[in-house]
Parts: sequence; C-alpha cells; structure tokens
Amino acid sequence: MRYAGMLLVLACVVTPLLAQEKAEEGPTNEKAQKTYKEALEYLHRRMPDAALESFKKADKQDGGHCVACQKNMIKYGVELGEWKMAEAAAGERVAEAQGEKSVALAHYDFGFVLLQEAINKHKEDLFARAHDEMTKALTTTPNFPAAIFVDGLALAHLKQDDAAKARFEQFVTMKPIDDLDRQRAVRYISQPELARARMAPPFAVITADGQRLSLDDLKGKVVLIDFWATWCPACRDAVPHLKAIAKKFQGQPLVVLSVSLDSDEQKWKDFVAKNEMTWLQYRDAGFGGPVAKAFAVDAIPHTFTVDTDGVLQDEHIGDAAIEGKLKKLVGRARELQAAEKPGQ
Repeated sequence: MRYAGMLLVLACVVTPLLAQEKAEEGPTNEKAQKTYKEALEYLHRRMPDAALESFKKADKQDGGHCVACQKNMIKYGVELGEWKMAEAAAGERVAEAQGEKSVALAHYDFGFVLLQEAINKHKEDLFARAHDEMTKALTTTPNFPAAIFVDGLALAHLKQDDAAKARFEQFVTMKPIDDLDRQRAVRYISQPELARARMAPPFAVITADGQRLSLDDLKGKVVLIDFWATWCPACRDAVPHLKAIAKKFQGQPLVVLSVSLDSDEQKWKDFVAKNEMTWLQYRDAGFGGPVAKAFAVDAIPHTFTVDTDGVLQDEHIGDAAIEGKLKKLVGRARELQAAEKPGQ
C-alpha cells in the first residue's frame, strides 16, 4: 500500500493553520519573481516536481527571504518525499519568523515536516525532533490546537502513551463535537496505539439519500470505499461485482460507499438508478474532490478496505477479488459486537 494517504491524513490539520498567516505575495527580487511565477505555472500544468525546483531557485534568488517560496517548498517537499528540501525550507521559516504567532507557526511547520519524514522512514529520532518543535510552538502559543494534535501523534509514535492521551484530551476540549480531527482524537484517547497505525483519512460526506456519513462514526463496522465514475469502462464493468458484494454482506457489519468522480451530477444519478446501485453513494466531482484527494486517488476503479478501528487493511486499483479479506474482517466485527452485548 502507498504512503501518500498518510500524508493527507495529517495535511487536514495544517491547511487551515497556514491560512491564518497574512497572504504572502512572493519574493521581492525581480529575478526571483519571474522564477516564482514559473513555479506557479508548473503547478497549473500539474508538474509539482518542476514547481518545487523553481520555488527553491526563487527562494535562493531572493536571499532566502521568500516566505511564500518556503511554504510551497514545505508543502510539495513533503508530498514528493523531498525531505532535505522540506527541512531546509522549514529551517528558514524558523530563522526568519518574527512575532509570537509567526514563530509558533514556523516551529509547527518544521515539526510537521519531521513527523511526516519520521512516519516515512520509521526513525525514532525524527519523532523526537518533531515533538521538540511542537513543544517550542506551544511554549510560544499554548492554545494551538493543530500543534497539540500533532504533538500527540509524535508522542504516540515515541510510545509515550500517557503523554499522548493527555494531548488528545486537551485537543478534544478545543474543538466542536462534529470536527473530524476531534472525532479521530477521541479514538486515540481510548486506543493510543491507533495513532501509530495506518489510519484511513477522516472524512464526512452527505450521501445521495441525504445521510451524513462520517468515517469515525462507523467505528465497529468494516468500510469498503469504492472510487469510480460513469465515464470509466473498467468501473462500469465492476458494478455487478460490487453489487454482489453489497448483497452478500447485507445485514452484516459492513458499510459499502461508492464515491463517484463524475462532474455531471444528473448522469451519475441516472446511472446509479438504472443499475440499481442501492448501497451508499456520494459524488466527489473529480480527482480533485476532497475525499479522492484525502485517499490520494489517481486511478479508478480504486477500492480501500477499512477495519473496525479505522485502519486501512487493503487497497486495490482495478476490479479485484476482495471477498476473502472482507469475510475475515466482517467476521471479526461480528465477534466484537457479540462480545459487547450484555450477558455474553
């Protein structure tokens, strides 16, 4: 299974945080401005590798003072696994930061990079450094929810479970009950080992029949997520297989959710009705949709199997024989349900 999904699990925490800072217009040096515009053009053409190099060049031309360049170097450095570049940019952010808010954000960015790198490389010293940076951020700004949450993750990976639980408990008090990260933190409080697992990205959607469906509300059930589109021949061919799965496991602790990447809503609705796709349906409107991005989906049909704890257990591109895995996971879910019943 790929690593990209884990990056986006944590990215949901950092995105609103960066928006708190005043928007940066880019470098002041004339040559750097031209290079920076080239980087943005590369992004528009979906060439993040080239964009990353241009952001690095623009920052250098600007004497290492281009905050907008550094932010993009962090973002795309992490996404592309260019850890040295991401670390260097985060270090510049810390060195350049002025004022309590900017200093806290800079240390947060650095800690975020180190945590992602630590997860990728499985290195304890990187988790320790991530914890140190979050501590610095929280020393400057104690009521910093994102830093508290990420520090909890770092501590959990260091197997300091009591300290991690304390962080997650603190985070829970700072967020509304329907916040996705809060829901995830609640799980980590009761089972801190899950913070070390490859958890499925948290999401909430309104399905075609008007239901609000949150992944973390489905605790205790196996979840099969199917990304598809009506314009995809392989996806259309896989519909009978998915229909058979939904029928076979009907009434059991399994939730099937099909996530369409169709841009034409009516065409999607007509196809679902015509083909009697009676399980849960949601339209994410393309590969850039929030759920598709969270799961790093770039090819369809694409399925993910999530266990009762929210941990990703299986991933397939193309139509695949997944009944065996589902049977095992659903059987375990039934055992857990039976054990929770009074008098059992």
